[in-house]
Amino acid sequence: MKKIIWSICAAFLFAAAVNAQPRPVGTSTMTVARAAAPPMFEAKYEGGLFGFNDREVGMIKLDDENQRLVFFGKDKKEWFGIPYKSLLVVSPSSKSVTSTAGHVVRNIPLPGAALGGLIKEKKRYLVVQFDDPDVDAKGVINFKIDDKDLLERVIQTLGQKANLTQRGDAYYRPRVRRSDI
Repeated sequence: MKKIIWSICAAFLFAAAVNAQPRPVGTSTMTVARAAAPPMFEAKYEGGLFGFNDREVGMIKLDDENQRLVFFGKDKKEWFGIPYKSLLVVSPSSKSVTSTAGHVVRNIPLPGAALGGLIKEKKRYLVVQFDDPDVDAKGVINFKIDDKDLLERVIQTLGQKANLTQRGDAYYRPRVRRSDI
């Protein structure tokens, strides 16, 4: 009986030791090859760039010729462009909010109408952190993109074009340390 208990304990300790092995930071095990993002697609600018406070529905262009991400407003005029080499982090973000229908149902004076607050919708965002060369400051821009597949393709394509390193669902530019120089 003691041998069985000792062998079970040894098996648990061995399993814990195997799972406790350190994994290298920054390597991705989730590399899924997706189709490239289209060169232009619709997005809503939500804010973040110095001098552009208004939200605007427009188009994002991945301008490979000039190596930059460009946002065009609904009037088809260029609002701003960010060079690929200035990108620090490109990542997805999502927020679950009560939908308009949920707000309407929740305010109906009937029993159980409060459950309307449980009607949720997911909003997806492209978050771009960059080093602004014009004002020597770092910034964060948010673009709302409705399609999850498009958002994933844009992040992958932008990360690859800007020579960023993948970590999970995001891409980042590794910091250059003085010891690396």
